[in-house]
Parts: sequence; structure tokens; C-alpha cells
Amino acid sequence: MKDVTRRQALSEFLKAQRGKLQPHSVGLPVSGRRRTPGLRREEVAFLAGVSTTWYTWLEQGRDISVSSQVLDCIANALRLNEDERKYLFILATGQHENPVLKPSTTEISPAINLILNELRYFPTIASDRRSNVIGWNEAAAKVFIDFGLVPAQERNILWILFTRKEFKVLAGNWNDFIRGFVAIFRSYYGQFIGDPWYADFLNKISDENPEFLSFWNHNEVSSSPEVFIEFRHAKAGKMLFDLTSLQIQGSNDVRISVYTPSKGSNTEEKIKNLIHK
Repeated sequence: MKDVTRRQALSEFLKAQRGKLQPHSVGLPVSGRRRTPGLRREEVAFLAGVSTTWYTWLEQGRDISVSSQVLDCIANALRLNEDERKYLFILATGQHENPVLKPSTTEISPAINLILNELRYFPTIASDRRSNVIGWNEAAAKVFIDFGLVPAQERNILWILFTRKEFKVLAGNWNDFIRGFVAIFRSYYGQFIGDPWYADFLNKISDENPEFLSFWNHNEVSSSPEVFIEFRHAKAGKMLFDLTSLQIQGSNDVRISVYTPSKGSNTEEKIKNLIHK
């Protein structure tokens, strides 16, 4: 079942990336009317130097052998970035997929908790490989949401963003904001695609808010996207942040997301007022 899921994800990814490119952007002539946007399969095959039949089988998710050299050619043809390239290799070969599905981390170490608290005026959140929130500081609770009041089973970044409608109103650049988090989630999905939790979560969040699929189907992948956030706080007004994601090295997959007040804004002063009020 795991291999079927992986090949289906590969099929969807290749189709989505092909659909983002136009012939003129990759140096190909435009010929005839196109029923769907993007490159045709034969054009990707030509750019990659493989047969159309073989590429079609790959995109259909058939069980065929692939070499790293050929995957490199396909990645180049589709103009993939580094994170997208890694995602392609994982889905096409399964060789870099995490073979040991350890339980997801549910708490942070005292050392990481100290780091969160030291970043006093920088809203900071710790999350696991499933985007579950496992730690936060006071600034994050004051600016975004008090995660302690959220039921543990709902304390997931994507779940909160897509099920609590107030966030769509509060985030001034909602589309860019949410795409970054979905791209991070997909990078984990590729690494741990054998974990049945992901399929279950994707079904639940899609049923809860179908809008999630419009972002998920875009197939963007990024382990650390650059995200600028304009947040309209109910009490403090407009606040501007730059998101920096840090991966903690070790046996657990812990991500530290630091929301740094944008340079030139008065956001940090507003955070101090919220905390000391």
C-alpha cells in the first residue's frame, strides 16, 4: 500500500509541475491549441532526453525502475528547485524515505523550551514532523493564539489555520502565508509517506475545509520557505513578521519557527505592550 501511495503522489507531483511551465519559458516553440495549461508529456520527455512512452509510464505512477541520472534530467526539464528535486527522488525511488517510523515527538526538551522563552519578544513555535504544535512562548500566545486553550488533538498548525476562520481574516497576505505552511507539510509528507497518519489527516482536513485541496494540489515543496506575514491583531493592529524556520538536529524531527518583527516596523514594540499590559 505504501508503494501505491508513493507512486500516486509522484504522478500528481509530475502533472502539477508540468502544468506550471509554458513552452516559451523553456525554449520550446508554441504549436497548436492546448486543451490544458503547461507542457505536454512529449515536451517534458524531449527536454529530459527520454522517450515519451517511458515518461508517460513514470507520470502514470507505474512500477518502473529509474536511475538517479534520468531523474536529474527530469528535474532539470521541470525546472525544480532543490526541495522539489529531493521530493521527486524520494517519490520515484523510495530510497531516501525514512525507513523507521518512530512515534512523532509530543514534547520538547528543557533546552529547547529555554530557547523559546529567551526569544521573549519574538513569537516562536516548536512543531513536529506532522506540524503538531508541541511548544510555544508567551509572545506566540499573545500574538496568534493561546495554544494551551486548544484541545491537544486539534493543536496542529494546518488544522488551526484551515478550521479557525478568523485566521483568514487576520492574515493580510493569506495566500502567501498559507502556501508556505502547506509546502513545509508536503516536504515532511514525502519523507514519511509510509506513515498512515498523513493519509488520514489529509482526508480529515479536506472534509473539514475543501479549500485546503486548492493549496495542496498545487504541489509546492519547501523545507524552509521565506514567508512574510502581515497580521492584523485584534488589539495591537497591523503587525509585520519574517518567518525563519530552524530544524533541530537529532533523533526527533523538531522545527522551530521564529516570527521576527520586520525591520522598520513597530511590531516588536507592540509585542512588548501585549506582554507587559
